[in-house]
Amino acid sequence: MALPSYASTGQRIWYYTFRVICGLIFFFLIAPIAVVIPLSFNSQDFFTFTKEMLSFDPAGYSLKHYRDFFSNPDWQDALWNSVKIAPTATLLSVSLGTLAAIGLSQPHVPARRAIMATLISPMIVPLIISAAGMYFFYSRIGLAGTYWGVVLAHAALGIPFVIITVTATLVGFDRSLTRAAANMGADPVTTFFRVQMPLILPGVISGALFAFITSFDEVVVVIFVGSAKQQTLPWQMFIGLREQISPTILAVATILVVISIALLTTVELLRRRSERLRGMSPG
Repeated sequence: MALPSYASTGQRIWYYTFRVICGLIFFFLIAPIAVVIPLSFNSQDFFTFTKEMLSFDPAGYSLKHYRDFFSNPDWQDALWNSVKIAPTATLLSVSLGTLAAIGLSQPHVPARRAIMATLISPMIVPLIISAAGMYFFYSRIGLAGTYWGVVLAHAALGIPFVIITVTATLVGFDRSLTRAAANMGADPVTTFFRVQMPLILPGVISGALFAFITSFDEVVVVIFVGSAKQQTLPWQMFIGLREQISPTILAVATILVVISIALLTTVELLRRRSERLRGMSPG
């Protein structure tokens, strides 16, 4: 939003001060990433910039750490575990979270606020507490140290994101469409998939992407609930920092940053599409 020509001196000072503050906050958040990415191309096994890198000598840059990631069996096993666990957890999160959001959007549901607060509590409760609670619970039912234990734990963490995004999409949903479909003889299942689902699909996909990122990047819960067989990519990175100090971690971090940027860009595009479908923004 541009500053109007009739703005006072105080408004102009605050206008530019606010942008400087936002720029400093943005720099504070982005600076660590801006350091990690070039270091991932270091030709030496160091976590610092070498003289060759600072002088932009091509000899100071290499893809050796990326080659190590794609050739090292430990990293590949961890990647394969993450690829198996994250999509399954995302599917469960989307299925349960979407149904919960649709149910809680009905005005006749009793104690909607209390139920909503309970379902999104994994976002509020400290992760270490959730991880400890899941460990004791899954140990009693025999799911600790299994793939399904990790999948269910990650699904529980992803459900709140799906509920919030789908609920936000349902705010502008015209319920007369479902009533019209019912009057035309459509059953509830047909109404959901042919009328309601296409309109809330951007919110569902956005929640799925957030749930996927949460599962793919999560390390605390998998350390508690999982075992060595379920060692995911973040877990392997944690071990690399604690035991080996392997520069390959920088290459993995860069790959995860690129994936996260791509997914968040998709979320933003879906959000804009959802607003256009609901008539909240110009086409």
